[in-house]
Amino acid sequence: MQSFLQSKRIGFAVQAQIERDRERAALITHNSGVREHDAQVSNGQQAADPEFSEKIESPEAPPESQVRDDIDIELQRQVTSWTSASDDSSESYTAAHRVQTAATQYTARAALGHSLTGVLARDRRTHEGKGEKVFVVGWEGPDDPLNPRNWSIAKRAGCTLQISLIAAAVGCASGIDATILPQAAADLGVSDVAESLDTGMYLLGQGLGSLVAGPFSETFGRNYVYAASMVVFMLWIMACGLAPNFGAQIVFRFLAGCAASTPLVCSGGSVSDMFNSLEKTWGFPLYAIAAFGGPMIGAVMGAYIGPSTLVSWRWTEWTMLILSAVVVVLVLLFMPETYAPLLLQWKAEHLRRITGDNRYRSEHEIVEATLFSRLKVSMTRPFIMLTEPIIMAMTLYLSVVYIVLFTFLIGWPWIFEYPYEIGQGLSNIIFISMFVGLQFTFFLVPVVYRMTVKQMKLAESRGEGTQFNPEVRLWYAMLGSAPAIPISLYWMGWTSSPDISIWSPILAVALFGYGVMGIFICAYMYIIDSYEIYSASALSFVSLVRYVCAGGMTVVGIPFYKNMGTHYTLTILASISCLLAPIPYVLYKWGHLLRKRSKYAVSREI
Repeated sequence: MQSFLQSKRIGFAVQAQIERDRERAALITHNSGVREHDAQVSNGQQAADPEFSEKIESPEAPPESQVRDDIDIELQRQVTSWTSASDDSSESYTAAHRVQTAATQYTARAALGHSLTGVLARDRRTHEGKGEKVFVVGWEGPDDPLNPRNWSIAKRAGCTLQISLIAAAVGCASGIDATILPQAAADLGVSDVAESLDTGMYLLGQGLGSLVAGPFSETFGRNYVYAASMVVFMLWIMACGLAPNFGAQIVFRFLAGCAASTPLVCSGGSVSDMFNSLEKTWGFPLYAIAAFGGPMIGAVMGAYIGPSTLVSWRWTEWTMLILSAVVVVLVLLFMPETYAPLLLQWKAEHLRRITGDNRYRSEHEIVEATLFSRLKVSMTRPFIMLTEPIIMAMTLYLSVVYIVLFTFLIGWPWIFEYPYEIGQGLSNIIFISMFVGLQFTFFLVPVVYRMTVKQMKLAESRGEGTQFNPEVRLWYAMLGSAPAIPISLYWMGWTSSPDISIWSPILAVALFGYGVMGIFICAYMYIIDSYEIYSASALSFVSLVRYVCAGGMTVVGIPFYKNMGTHYTLTILASISCLLAPIPYVLYKWGHLLRKRSKYAVSREI
């Protein structure tokens, strides 16, 4: 609905722009006629050139549509009235010729194409068909209100929160099934370890699906992909709820994960559609902090479904189905389209309809890129990033974070339920602590924002434009998030005991949430700013590796806790995290040198 209304608003804006630029189009038409006529008369060719005479006698006929006729008639009327203001009779003789010979250079419609603000007239290239000119449609200017980056802050923030709701919904599905693991395993006749594949296959599907998700949004736009992928996601979730056996369940969960990857991959693009580099300092955290809480919210939602005597464990899937349906309705009713190439395509379509001139095209329509070619790039280019030290470091870091996070989801009973002898439902309610910890990352946003502005002012004073070093994004990890992960794991591992208050590991979980969120924002924003046009490929590789690793760890998580115990399991994970904690600090010191040696990263340094 919002996309439909948005397209209508673009049509009204195009009509208004045509009205504004009519006078300039008439002036162009007149001047073109003057130049052509004077050249013909000076060479004595007006009577000798039959082609020229034919053009005068047979000017281009206006289109049949009344709206198009109005445009042409109005432009010709303005030319006539302008020329009739001449102050001698000889000029009135030539004026008639000037009006007639306007068609030799620009017809009224062609003049309109040359005069519209934001429309670039250029020669057609070979693949663009026959004809001399094509009118490439762009924004009216840097302040064009149709451009998503010029929307009000309230509108952009609201749209960002809607996108984060989509990501949170598919994230909920990764956490909610872990809360009913014992009941599902018993009902399907498999062990707890085997049933943990339910979560593992979902994560694996998200990783593999990320390789093909991006090109769909670049071809069809963001909203179509969000709505369509969520509908497909709902179908597979419904199939999971109806699965007759364990094999069917894990296959459907894998397919649901593939569908869930599309909103996660496209959401970063949507944020970039609405915010420039500086604004993303607060725009991306606004999306990420809400979206990243999905697994925790899912665990809380499913807390009491598993042990309930009133409903089946399958109600976790029905709950997700209901939530997804609500999200789809919200997307269809309230989500505006943010993909600029598609918005310009709509604008070009309105210009073609109103003027009857098929030469109006957006770059999105004339670029030589099909869905197949985009898929080919998206499935091959990410693996080129294997040679990039920055990508490998951040991939390793995020993979460990996700391994720990989803090991929590599977091994949560060994941390809280069994040591403190609390119920399965109350144990999962404690995930609220991690969600609260995520929110503390908001306190980092104004600090990093001021640092970014300071660097931009320094670059401006040097005449280098408004830019900054990508390393400034690492402050999201350096301001406590990097050390918070190993500290919280050690803390949790050695205080999760019946003789120590349960509030101790609960506070440790909140600290872990703060650390995870800071690392996630730091890694994503650093990669985006370091690789710019290649960032989509880089992030696809990061997503693939981290989800595959996390999916694999969910299977070994339960044996890990059972054989090693909670203390040593979390100590091992904390030690690995401790080894990775210096990565943001090392990159802040020497990251610019790595970027200079990289084939794909930007090399600027302020």
